[in-house]
Amino acid sequence: MFGLMMTSTLLGVAHAQQLLGDPVEESQAGPAVAPATTPRPRPPVDPNEIRITGVGKGSTSWTIVVLLTFLTLIPSLLLCMTPFARLLIVFHFLRQALGLQTTPSNQTLIGLSLVLTFFLMQPVGATIYQTSVLPLQKGRISAMQALERGAIPVQQFMLHYVREKDVALFVELSKEPRPREPKDLSLRVIAPAYILSELRMGFQIGTVLFLPFLVIDMVVASISTSVGMLQLPPVVISTPLKLLLFVMVDGWNLLIGSLMRSFN
Repeated sequence: MFGLMMTSTLLGVAHAQQLLGDPVEESQAGPAVAPATTPRPRPPVDPNEIRITGVGKGSTSWTIVVLLTFLTLIPSLLLCMTPFARLLIVFHFLRQALGLQTTPSNQTLIGLSLVLTFFLMQPVGATIYQTSVLPLQKGRISAMQALERGAIPVQQFMLHYVREKDVALFVELSKEPRPREPKDLSLRVIAPAYILSELRMGFQIGTVLFLPFLVIDMVVASISTSVGMLQLPPVVISTPLKLLLFVMVDGWNLLIGSLMRSFN
């Protein structure tokens, strides 16, 4: 009986070793070879993802600081270093001369001024991109060098339209030595002198634009008074006449064409 039990136990152990594998034989065969691992595929790149990297040799954090600072300065740069102020002043004078209070709206006039400003400043922007932005992106120059290079085309543009009288005023106020050539002027002097010259030119063009419509108002007012139409405001009659005259002579084409030629 005992022999039968031992025999059945040995048969069970042998059957279990056949099913699970003999650990002794595996240890004699040597260490198991680890299976080759395949590299994990990279996650797909989202086309709508925005990544900000350092410009040139700079870090990402400083790049973000420079971009945010530039965004806050865009309105001031747009007013002080572009023809935007002159164009907007002339368009507001035109609206007042026509006797219209809200047509065209302020948004329309600002949008038109922005488009014309972009049209005029596009050559300057292309020059800045070639001489300043591209070398900065390739790491050839630092951010300060790029800023100095980018200021040169803007200074040349402003010097072309600034008045000598306005430049002399701010040179005197800044206590700087008198420059030998216009290119020796600093941006501290050129920028306020340029905006002052643009304001003067905008008011000058607006005044000339106002005169023919003022004549129409005076003629209508004198006629309506002479015929005894005292209770009828002259604006009711003069506004349609001014609009008719402006449309008949294609006023928008003449005005914008004259403004664009004034910057050549």
